[in-house]
Amino acid sequence: MDFKIGVIKGDGIGPEIVTEAMKVLDKTAVRYGHKIHYTQLLLGGASIDVHGVPLTDDTVEKAKECDAVLMGSIGGDAKTSPWYQLEPAKRPEAGLLRIRKELNLFANLRPAVLYDELKGACPLKEEITEGGFDMMIMRELTGGLYFGERRTVEENGVLTAYDSLTYNENEIRRIAKRGFDIAMKRRKKVTSVDKANVLDSSRLWRKIVEEAAAEYPEVTLEHMLVDNCAMQLVKDPKQFDVILTENMFGDILSDEASMVTGSIGMLASASLNETSFGLYEPSGGSAPDIAGRGIANPIATILSAAMMLRFSLNLDKEASAVEQAVAKVLADGYRTIDIMSEGKKQVGTSRMGDLIAGCI
Repeated sequence: MDFKIGVIKGDGIGPEIVTEAMKVLDKTAVRYGHKIHYTQLLLGGASIDVHGVPLTDDTVEKAKECDAVLMGSIGGDAKTSPWYQLEPAKRPEAGLLRIRKELNLFANLRPAVLYDELKGACPLKEEITEGGFDMMIMRELTGGLYFGERRTVEENGVLTAYDSLTYNENEIRRIAKRGFDIAMKRRKKVTSVDKANVLDSSRLWRKIVEEAAAEYPEVTLEHMLVDNCAMQLVKDPKQFDVILTENMFGDILSDEASMVTGSIGMLASASLNETSFGLYEPSGGSAPDIAGRGIANPIATILSAAMMLRFSLNLDKEASAVEQAVAKVLADGYRTIDIMSEGKKQVGTSRMGDLIAGCI
């Protein structure tokens, strides 16, 4: 099969880590008889340097013509980069926010995986992390408190702030269906997280999620209050498969889940729209302090590419091959500096990409 993939190498370590992900994708395509055609796109500081703006209309249109987009990290050092002397609407991150909006990327997927080989980096007790864990945070990305009406006014001489948390049934249903679709590709369990004992928005959330669940009889659905979920993530993370939740709860819980994996250099992410299209990127930043030194960890970007294979290109076997290759290289003791531990073999960015590609 032929696929058209947009590539945004981005800023800082972005070009280095995306290059390694492309290396792994190319090896996967050769092994399984596919062809990948890349379209190079500019976003963030790289776009500012060429076009004077962080995102052009042309880039948006070219991205829409692709089956998916693989992206590196965006941005630079806010204290020293000339990009941050510009007005906020012209800074690198403004381009990232705009492309998410232009592509209607409402569903954010953040896997939190603890490989048994890296359990020493996890802050939790060893008896909790034995055997590792593998969960997916499915966060609604375009609604809720962050996008509701807000204002600050003076009432009776007192400053008062208002933020509105609003969801309609269509917004909930589309993220719920996407969550159940993802669960069907995993262990077929969804934990829907809300605050239904207090919030009307959460009671509607729970109602619509239950309606959506009826279309997926193979998937087990459980409801969990957000405060309990926050505790369970550190008490027993292995119980979770897909965590489905609204925007603010997902923002908080995905950060908590990422911390218990031990290294942000291992964390992939994806943002999907209502079609199979998605934008795939590592969860970490552009790390300008180590850019060009060949020491950045490319695994998060490689795992993001595996997510792209699975969720946008519907190539489950190929995605599993990439994930298994990562696990094999870690089991063989190879580490980049951020996950290095005594007795292991330290390698650089390019070598890590070579090793993973070599296991496919």
